[in-house]
Amino acid sequence: MTPDQRFARRVQAAIVLFVLLFAYFLVADLWMPITPQAQLTRPVLRIAARVDGQVLDVVVANNQHVEAGELLFRLDPEPYRLAVQSAELALEQAGQDNRQLDASIAAARADQAAARASASELQRETDRLARLVRSQHVSRQLYEQTEARREAAEARLAAAGAQIRELLARRGAAGKDNLRLRQARNTLEQARLRLAYSEIRAERAGTLSNLQLSAGAFLHAGSPVAALVADEADISADFREKALRYVRLDDSASVVFDALPGQIFGARVSAIDAGVKEGQLDANGELAAPAISDRWVRDAQRQRLHVSLTEQLPQALPSGAKATVQLYPRDSHLADLFGHLQIALISILHYLY
Repeated sequence: MTPDQRFARRVQAAIVLFVLLFAYFLVADLWMPITPQAQLTRPVLRIAARVDGQVLDVVVANNQHVEAGELLFRLDPEPYRLAVQSAELALEQAGQDNRQLDASIAAARADQAAARASASELQRETDRLARLVRSQHVSRQLYEQTEARREAAEARLAAAGAQIRELLARRGAAGKDNLRLRQARNTLEQARLRLAYSEIRAERAGTLSNLQLSAGAFLHAGSPVAALVADEADISADFREKALRYVRLDDSASVVFDALPGQIFGARVSAIDAGVKEGQLDANGELAAPAISDRWVRDAQRQRLHVSLTEQLPQALPSGAKATVQLYPRDSHLADLFGHLQIALISILHYLY
């Protein structure tokens, strides 16, 4: 075989190999998609006090793992204890004021009864004098004086009724529905809640990070002093749109982490995002701005999906750890075989970079 023939055969072999690889990548992108654009993320909570106060003591250390409800640090509780005592005294005072109003209402009703009796007696006396005046047995002056006393008694009766209505309005409902008591109890509950907030506890299990706090520091409510990286992990992966054509929720997947080369972890598709930022339109009153590109073949749009591991990690990975995700969207033994070969090759390559 001449050198030219050997060269031609090598060129033909290279062309055939290129065509086979091109066809493989086309098929693999649909039947066994894989992406290195994936990472593990964890929810990060900002730790902040809900009330103002001076730090009394810090009971945890930076980068320490804590459980949900575990105490992190305390603020000086004395101002809030005093507030609770003040609220308790106010509740007691409200009860005493209600009892005083009850006594005043009872006295006002007694005055009303006396005024009613006096007015009734004067009414009867006025009626008798009216008959005697007509027969001229008594003077009209006496009748008019008695009538004036009757009108005064009626006025005192009306005033007693108004006073009772005023006292009843100030007293309000009886029992636990009384407005004064409800306000006092609400103030007491708020004071107790603020006292409880003087102890800052972990909202969920996780690892503290960037904790730079010491006893004696004064904190304002809402000012973050540390971050809590939660234990729960989410793996997000970005695929080209056409690669997700056959992907459905709960499809099988495999994950390889850069930090754990050579290890492959089983997973399931847990969620597929409804869109990306480029698909979000802002109602800003401006005209549309069409995208301008001089490329004949534009860049493929990537969509995000989420996978959840079906097996435990041997160690906790930090939030932001990079990963590679392999999907198995079709029930095909051949596609599954090549997919496992792809992810196995990637896991080995992670030893090199």
